[in-house]
Parts: sequence; C-alpha cells; structure tokens
Amino acid sequence: MTIAISFSADTSPAYIEFSQLESWLASSSALQLPLHQIESQQQAKGREVQRLLLQAHLQHRGNGDVGSALQLHQQDGEVLYSHRRLGARSLTTVFGTVELVRMGYSRPGAPSIFPLDKAMALPARSFSYELQRRLVKAAVQNPFLESVQTIAELRGVAVPKRSLEEILPDAAQDFDAFYQQRSVATPVGSILVAAVDGKGIPMVKPCADLPRPRLTKGQKANKKRMATVATVFTRTPWVRTPQQVIQSLFPTSRPASRDAPPPPNRRTSACGRVCSRGRPPLSRK
Repeated sequence: MTIAISFSADTSPAYIEFSQLESWLASSSALQLPLHQIESQQQAKGREVQRLLLQAHLQHRGNGDVGSALQLHQQDGEVLYSHRRLGARSLTTVFGTVELVRMGYSRPGAPSIFPLDKAMALPARSFSYELQRRLVKAAVQNPFLESVQTIAELRGVAVPKRSLEEILPDAAQDFDAFYQQRSVATPVGSILVAAVDGKGIPMVKPCADLPRPRLTKGQKANKKRMATVATVFTRTPWVRTPQQVIQSLFPTSRPASRDAPPPPNRRTSACGRVCSRGRPPLSRK
C-alpha cells in the first residue's frame, strides 16, 4: 500500500515560504531596493517556493509500496522479489534538489526494483529528464562550461561540467538509427546539390594517455577529430530575372512573389567521430 504525506494549506512548507516572500516584497527594506535587486532576490526565493511545491507533490505520490512482495512475469517463469527496503534518493530538478522516499524490492543475485521509479519514469541519473533536456539544448549551442554556467544563472542549479559531458552521449544514442530511416519517396528535381563542412575539435585524452610534463619531438598536447556536417538534396530550376536576383540581395520593398519552395528529399547528417566504416556523412543520404 502506498503511503502519502499531506499538509494543511496554511502549514505546508511551500505556503510558509510563499508567505515569507510576499511579506518580504512588502517590507520596508525591500521597498528601498532598486528593481534589479528585487528581481534577482525574488527569482531565487521564488525558485525555493517551486522546489517545495514539487517536494510536496512527490510526498503525495507515496513511496511505491505494492505489498509484501513483488512478482514479475519473465520468460523463465514467475520471479518473486520478497526482500523489501525503504530508502531515500536525491533528484536534481529545474527547481532544485528534492528527496524521494521509495520502497525497493530485491532478491538474491538480482538488482533492486523500485516501482515508484517506473511509475514516475524517473531517470537512472540524479538529474531529472527536464533538466537533462535543457542542459543538452544549452550544450549544442555553447561550450560545456558556458552551458552549465547559463543553467546555474537561470535556474539556480549547479551541474558539474563532467556530468554534462556524460549526459550528452545518452542524448545521441539514437543518432545512427535516425539516419538509417528512410521517408516515403517524393518527386526529385533535376539539380543535385551537396555541401560538406568540417571543423577540427581537440579531444581529451584518457588519463593513461596524458602527456608527460615534457613532450617529445613531434608529440602534440591533444589530438583533433573532424566534426563533419553534410547536406544533400535535389531541386527543380527556379528561373529569375536579374532584377529579381538583385531585389533578393538588396530588398527595397516587400517582394510580390513568394520565395523559392523548399527543396524535397533534403538529407542532413553529421559525424563527430572517426568513422570506422570509412564512409563520410555524405553517404548517409
């Protein structure tokens, strides 16, 4: 039986924190501060209210207790997990770190199973999926260090740079399968367009391969790999007059005609490693 904890509306930690925030905004000390300081402090205090609300929600979800034992159906028959243990787990979310109390079921020779994790679709890592999504989105636009600094400034959540480096491969695990998919065939144009661009990226060497204090002749501090992006598509000829070409480069008025239609069958792919099969990204068209 799942056990849930409830609070009355006026005694819950989130309500108390919100009341303190409301009182602070109306206090004489806050009324003397400039607006930018009010914004900064209100954002930090407001995040704590959000974190406490999420913590209360998790307590309402219970601990995932499904009874004295957990029975699973597997290929080799019924498996009974009869050892129960109540434990706590920390989870870092976009609002901050929260605690989950959950019931675990285990048996000799097998890892523990937590029904609450499955019911709430919790990640194996200590970072929530929403926080991981925002970290990955920031990492593809900025360097790793700048990404974690941006998340810390906007969300007040400190994430180590190494953790972000470990999360990114998980986000790219469906990369090859995605490019192996083929959409329904569409009409092709008479012009084939292909473009390739590359950028050398210094790679961090494993600890065992770290350079010695003094490098030998010809030895380099790091090794680069080529990150390559390729696109290929077809299109039909789009005939324009010289005046239309000049107008598209230096517009003086709103064009009367619409832009060129998007090219069909566009394939864009990327390769951030040395391909063992010896084929460039352009072959993944």
